[in-house]
Amino acid sequence: MVAWLGGGQAADPGRVHTEGRMARVAIEEAREQVAALLGARSREVVFTGSATEAINAASWGASAARPGGAFVLGAVEHSAVRESSARPGGPVVEVPVDGAGRLDVDALAGLLPEDAALVHCQWGNHEVGTLQPVEEVVALCRERGVPVHVDAAQAAGHVPIEFDRLGADLMSVSAHKLGGPPGAGALLVRRGLRLAPFIVGGDQERARRAGMENVPALVGFGAAAAAIDTAADAERYLRQTATVLAGMSSMAGVRVYGDVERRLPHIVCVGVDGVEAEAVLLGLDQAGVAAHSGSSCSSESLEPSPVLQAMGVDADHSLRISVGWSTTDDDVDACLRALPVVIDRLRSLSST
Repeated sequence: MVAWLGGGQAADPGRVHTEGRMARVAIEEAREQVAALLGARSREVVFTGSATEAINAASWGASAARPGGAFVLGAVEHSAVRESSARPGGPVVEVPVDGAGRLDVDALAGLLPEDAALVHCQWGNHEVGTLQPVEEVVALCRERGVPVHVDAAQAAGHVPIEFDRLGADLMSVSAHKLGGPPGAGALLVRRGLRLAPFIVGGDQERARRAGMENVPALVGFGAAAAAIDTAADAERYLRQTATVLAGMSSMAGVRVYGDVERRLPHIVCVGVDGVEAEAVLLGLDQAGVAAHSGSSCSSESLEPSPVLQAMGVDADHSLRISVGWSTTDDDVDACLRALPVVIDRLRSLSST
């Protein structure tokens, strides 16, 4: 990214001069790299500023195509999905989940209106890691003739994804979730599907998303996508999070949330009895361990998790631990050394 951050190559990729054409080539190479990671055609990749923008673009385009149509989504979807579905003003149909946070496909089949504007289905849950029955949901929507969007922000780069084989209409991803820079994302749009743009005012991204492209960020997005070995990375993530789960299983008053077997490889979520989540996070931070409670996008809020509430489990004492491309085994060991010390100290203070 460094070369593209310098003034010498900071050209507008929409211009015909040499610098502009060089920027255009860099963007299209990045588009091909992202498409290759996700099993898509490069022309299906629409670059955005984030997965949140991509989700909003999916909801906006669907509401424009089917005004007044219902948005259908699981009770554990990301806040960007929930809030963008509510904005058009049509009905929002919430589908229940089981105790592991997995969508009930039979319930979806019974609740799905014929004129639905869009069905949202995340690939894997952003808090507890539970994998959703994405293929079943997409097949049902194709059978009913209802558009379907898959939120793959947490899954991309962590599990194999074949967008074209899956048959979904739309898919949103984020660069920073897979080791790329912040400020870049993508909306995959199935070939042949026409979608009204969410951001207008220019013909960038083939008139599907206006505004000058963030060349350095997109170059970084593409480089990260090209560097990923999904199978090898997932194996390491699973080994590291299995170590976390094994270490936590020996701690009193700690419960695992979500599906331990069918889950995203890099996320685990537990409930800790007797202590508040914020105190645990601060204690871990003092020990050099960065963790979170609840949703990955609610850093400014420690409100009870709506995901855990939908699952019917304790939503006030959750701890979300994730690993990534930079996580080492020593990092995992440091977490497991610090966590029981922090919990025991807080419980002792609470009892006194």
